Amino acid sequence: MGQMMILVFLILRIKMKYTQIKNQTYRQYKRTKKVYCPYLKADIIFSSQGFWHLIYTGRNEKREKRTQLLRFKLFSKAVKLLSITTTLQEFEERKEIKTVYFGFIAIIGEWKIKTIVKRTGNGEYTFWSVIPNWVTNVKRDRKFCKGNMEKD
Repeated sequence: MGQMMILVFLILRIKMKYTQIKNQTYRQYKRTKKVYCPYLKADIIFSSQGFWHLIYTGRNEKREKRTQLLRFKLFSKAVKLLSITTTLQEFEERKEIKTVYFGFIAIIGEWKIKTIVKRTGNGEYTFWSVIPNWVTNVKRDRKFCKGNMEKD
């Protein structure tokens, strides 16, 4: 019975930590509102869709908690990247939904990250996602677009 109580305590502690980090990141996200991107020569808007996308992959498909926590941790680095970037690394156009995705990759601190910005039609540029970008090799990085930026 003692081991069961310890396990329940640990699970509750992990859930509390997740909730605390999620709420902290959400408050930071809401304060950010927008950031000027030198490459796009425009403001990037931080809409509710961007925060939602840190938690979900698609319609009601929740990311694993550890993946969410990693994205929450990288969020402030994504804001910094967007505010200083002058180079576009990835571009994807989805003509059927009139949407364009821009991928910006940089090393910020000890992290190599990719930050994705989305634009639908002639609308505003919006923050879409941030992910760690671990792999670097000449063959892979020669491609101009890789992966699925809508889901990433």
